[in-house]
Amino acid sequence: MIGVILKGHDYKYEVAELIKLFTTTFEFIEQKSFGRMLENVLYVYNDNVISKTKYYENYELKFEFADHVKIGGLSEQEIKKVTKECIKRSMFKVLQNRLHTYVPWGILTGIRPVKIVHTLLDEQKSDEEIREILKEKYFIMDEKIDLALEIAKRERVFIYPIDKNKISLYVGIPFCPTRCYYCSFPANPLKQFGHLRKEYVEKLILEIKGMAKILKDTNKEIETLYIGGGTPTALEHEDLDTLINALYKELDLSTIKEFTVEAGRPDSITREKLEVLKKHNVSRISINPQTMNDETLQKIGRDHSVADIIDCFNMAREIGFDNINMDLILGLVDEDLEMVRNTLEEIKKLSPESLTVHTLAVKRASSLKENLDKYELTRYEEMIKMIDLSMEYAKNMGLNPYYMYRQKHMLGNLENIGYAKEGYECIYNIQIMEEKQSNYALGAGSISKFVYVDEDRIERVENVKNVEQYIDRVDEMIERKRKEIYQNVN
Repeated sequence: MIGVILKGHDYKYEVAELIKLFTTTFEFIEQKSFGRMLENVLYVYNDNVISKTKYYENYELKFEFADHVKIGGLSEQEIKKVTKECIKRSMFKVLQNRLHTYVPWGILTGIRPVKIVHTLLDEQKSDEEIREILKEKYFIMDEKIDLALEIAKRERVFIYPIDKNKISLYVGIPFCPTRCYYCSFPANPLKQFGHLRKEYVEKLILEIKGMAKILKDTNKEIETLYIGGGTPTALEHEDLDTLINALYKELDLSTIKEFTVEAGRPDSITREKLEVLKKHNVSRISINPQTMNDETLQKIGRDHSVADIIDCFNMAREIGFDNINMDLILGLVDEDLEMVRNTLEEIKKLSPESLTVHTLAVKRASSLKENLDKYELTRYEEMIKMIDLSMEYAKNMGLNPYYMYRQKHMLGNLENIGYAKEGYECIYNIQIMEEKQSNYALGAGSISKFVYVDEDRIERVENVKNVEQYIDRVDEMIERKRKEIYQNVN
């Protein structure tokens, strides 16, 4: 356990988020104590904010580092921002020296590092200037700077120029054949909730109608449409057909650039369902194996085999889908580097147009100790090798990294990356990640994000997660969004 003392400020949340990159075994204390201790002192001198961090063991000073930043001429909000960064830099150097954890993204604790690159590019900074800022100000490692720059440049074609009249639309289907052990999304197992599917679709169509009126009244244009979940193909093919018919009937989809449906799990996919999607001009689907190892599929709660994944993929090709994404998760239970290599080899044979690689491995920071035992340390080091291996395979498959986000509360904040062949980048994923466009979301558990670019402000409006409550309160869900949208209409 490390005791943490703060003097001259009370930014406990920001400090805690930073320390979690290295360890979860710490607590804030009021005065010096025996054992390991981290002390951060903040003070202002001649228009400079100075942050000094010291690390003690049994009252003996072992390491210290100070950082400073000039605040002359800055606004109150800017002073607060640079002060927090100054504190993080001084603490980062001390933690890095004492705990030796691989933290490639430096002091960044948010999940969207590419947003910083976009801001710097907007300011007409050169690549060299951006590299210097990311390295000196945030302590980001070179390989991650290269990655963030590459992704930002690829994204900008789709993001700019910003059109405030365009939105992305998300439709959530919160049902799954079974719930995977790692899942945190709305996913109601069919065994318990399958009887609600038809009624859910009926209520979802009511919300679609309510949204259609809002879009018409405010002159908004849908750029991309994304049906996700859960597992959309957990619906029967008749209900899927009814839902998509309603989307076309109620909404103007004549100008959308992309229509994605997460076909998702092979144990939910049938030829009839894929034919429904093809009939309605769905341009992009996901068939998500997560792993291509049968023993792992069983352990994570999936009632299908690797052969089923391959059969579904080939069936989708036969029906005519030429833009297929596959998701995989690195670090699933008991999987080692060679098992991940096997997964990547099998996916390479199928040659999907895009591949989304998620990191799980050392799941959340709460399961880690800074005194990692041999197994945990091996898992973390293996996780880094898995990420490198997936990058290597993606490159060999002709897939470029085009969007990225990171796992919050995970040691080192490792990243999740979407790869795609040239021209097959998912516009919806880019927009949802970089938050330059509003995302209107329908269905149980969905969260709408209203982006006000001129004000640098984002407002979130949530729908209830519980399916039964959503069915009973769909009018309220429409009203929540209507209120937020109409009070901000120019």
